[in-house]
Order: sequence, then C-alpha cells, then structure tokens
Amino acid sequence: MVPLPQPADWFLTVRFHLWYGIGWLLFGLGPVAVAVRDAGPVRLWTAVALLALLAAGYGGLLALRSRPVLSARVLLMGIGLLVGGVSYVLGGAAALYVAALPQFWVFADGPRAAIRLSGFAALVTALAGVLPQGWSPNLLSGNFLATLIGYAAGVGLGLLAYRFIGLTRARADALAAELAQAQARLAEAHQRQGAADERERLARDIHDTLAQGFASIIVLAEAARAGLTADPERSARQLRSIEQTARENLTEARALVSSAPGHSVAPGSLADALRRTLDRFAQDTGLAVVAELPEVACDQRSRIALLRCAQESLANIRKHAGATTVGVVLAPHPYGVELELTDDGRGFVVAAAEGFGLDGMRRRLAELGGELQVTSSLGDGTRVLATVPTAEPYDGADAPD
Repeated sequence: MVPLPQPADWFLTVRFHLWYGIGWLLFGLGPVAVAVRDAGPVRLWTAVALLALLAAGYGGLLALRSRPVLSARVLLMGIGLLVGGVSYVLGGAAALYVAALPQFWVFADGPRAAIRLSGFAALVTALAGVLPQGWSPNLLSGNFLATLIGYAAGVGLGLLAYRFIGLTRARADALAAELAQAQARLAEAHQRQGAADERERLARDIHDTLAQGFASIIVLAEAARAGLTADPERSARQLRSIEQTARENLTEARALVSSAPGHSVAPGSLADALRRTLDRFAQDTGLAVVAELPEVACDQRSRIALLRCAQESLANIRKHAGATTVGVVLAPHPYGVELELTDDGRGFVVAAAEGFGLDGMRRRLAELGGELQVTSSLGDGTRVLATVPTAEPYDGADAPD
C-alpha cells in the first residue's frame, strides 16, 4: 500500500486543512462547546485547556516537515490522550474523536501505524468516557459505542482511501514511465535525425565543392595533357588553373573538417563571388559568358546557397550541356533575390533527370524558404532559376537597368 498524500504540496495542504478545520470546528469543537456551556468553571476551563493543547498538537503535526521537534507518532499519541482527557471531563467525546481521525491517517507512517494509533485513541476515548461511572460502567452508552463505530468506520475508509490512492499512483507511475520512454525515443529520433541531417549537409557540401573541384581538375588535366605538344602555352594556363583549383579544394576540405560550413566562402558581395566563379569558368572552358550581376542585399546563408547553385549549374553545363554561351542574371525582387542561369546546349528531360546535384540545390534553397525551377527540353538549352526570400524590404535601388 501507498501512504496517503503528505502535506508537502502547498495547494493540497491548504485545501485539506481548510476543509478539515471547518469540519473540526463544526463536528468536533461544536459539540464540546455545547456540552460545557452550562458546566462549572473547573470543567469549562479544563476543557478549554485540553482543546488548546489539541490545537497545539495539530500545529506540531503541520510543522513536522519544516522543523521536526517531535515525531509524528509521539504527537498522535498525545492527541489521543488529549481527546481522552476531554472525554473524561465531558463523560464522552465521540464526535471529537471522529473529527480527529483524519490526522492519524494523514500523518502516520503507513496504514498499520494509522490503525494502531487511531485504535489507541479510540480505546482511551471510550474508556475515559465511562471511567467516571465507577466500577460497573455502562458500556452500551452512546459515546462508547459511537467511538468504537467511528474507529471501525475510520479503518475501513482509511484502507479504501489507501487502495484508491495506491491505484491512482500506480497509474500515474505507469504513465510517467511511458512518458519517459516516449521522451527517450523522441530524443533518440532527434539524435538520429540530427546525424542524418549532418551527413546530408556534409555530402551536399562535398558534392558542391570538393567533387566539383576534382571534376574540374580532371577535365583540365586531360586537356593539358592533350595540348602539351600542340599548344604548350594553353597547357601551361590549364596547369596553373589545376594548381589554383587544387588549392581551393584544400581550403574547402579544411573548412569541412573543422565543421565550419560556409566559412570557406570568401567574405564579400554575392555579385563579386559570382564574377570570380564565372571568370574561372570562362577561363577553364572557353565558353562565352554573358552576365548581369548588380549588387543585391543578401545575408550570408542566402549568398552561400545561391553561389553553390551557380557552381553546380556551371558544373552541369561543363559536363553535359555542350553549350557555347552561358547567361547569368542576378536580380532583386520584392519577394527576394533571383539567380538565373541559361545555356544554349543540348538540353535534357527534366522529369527523367537523376542525380544528387539538382536535389541538393532544391534542399539547400528549401532550408531558406526558397525554391528551384529547372526548365529544359532536348535541343533547346536549359534555364535554372534559383530564388531565396530576403528579410530586408525591397526599395528597387538595386534593380538592373
């Protein structure tokens, strides 16, 4: 069995003692006051003193949690003796005993202790009530029988309350255990999701930086090897481009190892970063590049996302498009910033396209609330439009002429 709620919870304590005080006043002290109303001064003041001591004992029980002066067992035995004293003075105090019963069940250490202590108080109260009658007392008096009946009823109700609260606490403990398990599963799921998100981010960054750089190095190395005899000057330029790309890849690798995504992107405006990327692309491929790159207001994350989209699109143009001209337009709009890349290559069927590149661009932009639109058809080139929203109000000052 589980003990009844102890007066540790403030709200429970206030509510219980409020109602209990009202009940004790009406059904415990009320009958005593009526009984001593016409008594002599000795009985009157003796009853008042006993009642004051009862109130002090109850106060001692309330103070046990903060300042344990005496044990609950000693105080409850004292309360039983005091109720017996009132019973002796008045010739019975069944109502006062019944009103004091909740103290035994609330403050005793378990149901067995409550049964023993309340039984002790019942015995003292019943015997003290008939003690003034002499050696042949009337044990069938109303107070004697009411005290014993009150004790029996108190034991039954107390055990029933213990069982009810025990079942309630068992259900609460089961729910708490289920909640703890659910929280543990949720934390584990969040951890797994976080690890998966981090792996996806690393894979996307490696694809957008290192993989593109290595692909560029391979293409440049093949071209340089083929032109060593026919065009040594061009091969030398391609070798210098290979060296520069390798250095950039090394910087990217160090940034990824240090878990600082985006730190490898040089600070500055998006337009400047795109110009450097397009210059390298034109130098490595020999393709004509037409660009409109006005300065736009763009935060760091959006700048990195648009730059990575441009790098991925240019890598796809280099590897698959067979284009001769590439167009790049950067433009601010009321809803955000747009980056458009077009080519006059062979095109492709967008619905049939597979690979990490387009999906990676879509996810990167979606994380910022943006979107990616790819329009292409066989023989008609390709148009890639990347859009990211901006928090800053648009005033049209950066719009292209």
